[in-house]
Amino acid sequence: MSSTNQEKEMNIVGHLSELRNRLIVTGLFFIAFFIIGFIFIKDIYSFFENDIDFKLTVTSPGDIIWIYFTIAGLIAIVATLPILSLQIWLFIKPGLTKPERKASLSYIPAIFLLFVIGLVFGYLMFIKLILPFLLSLNDGMFNELFTVEKYFRFLLRITIPFAILFEIPIIIMFLTSLGVITPAFLRKTRKYAYFILLIVGALVTPPDVILQLAVAIPLFILYEISIYLSTIVYRKKQKRHLEYMEQQ
Repeated sequence: MSSTNQEKEMNIVGHLSELRNRLIVTGLFFIAFFIIGFIFIKDIYSFFENDIDFKLTVTSPGDIIWIYFTIAGLIAIVATLPILSLQIWLFIKPGLTKPERKASLSYIPAIFLLFVIGLVFGYLMFIKLILPFLLSLNDGMFNELFTVEKYFRFLLRITIPFAILFEIPIIIMFLTSLGVITPAFLRKTRKYAYFILLIVGALVTPPDVILQLAVAIPLFILYEISIYLSTIVYRKKQKRHLEYMEQQ
């Protein structure tokens, strides 16, 4: 085996070893945050319970375990997100230029903040609009009995998509920096993007036009913000390219 092949294999093994170590670090933080969430489960649950005027019910001991693991897991995921982002950045850092390192490092807090903002937005939409609308449909026809598992499953089905969708600006900026998309492309496909976002809004809300529009409009605004941020990234990229060409 030639020395060149040996060096390539050593590099691959080294990269895989580094990736494993970074995943281990992320996993340890996840476990630590999960334990913290488990310890403060009653306080966290009380926070959610204070926003509703009915008592949630459990139908089996398994429901209690499920809510403990669900809430603790959600806390761990949210808290570990910046750690995971940092570990990924540290892994790819050697292959980045100095300006790219500085620019990409700023994505880490943005990823975390946008995810949290998305969760909060989805939660407020659920508590202030979606849940009251659904309860109003009852109008005294049925006895209301809400189980912990079904309530939180429905809540997560509403909030998690918003948390993911609020990452759109970061994803757009990253793809723009890679040259995969341009602001012109985003503007050209605006109507298709709006249509997709409208469908997403309809999927996470009850079949009511007003509610669906109330959800979709903030997503449209988010897309427009993404175009604006993409334009900034694209112009900076073009400027760096021109400066590089002038130096040649």
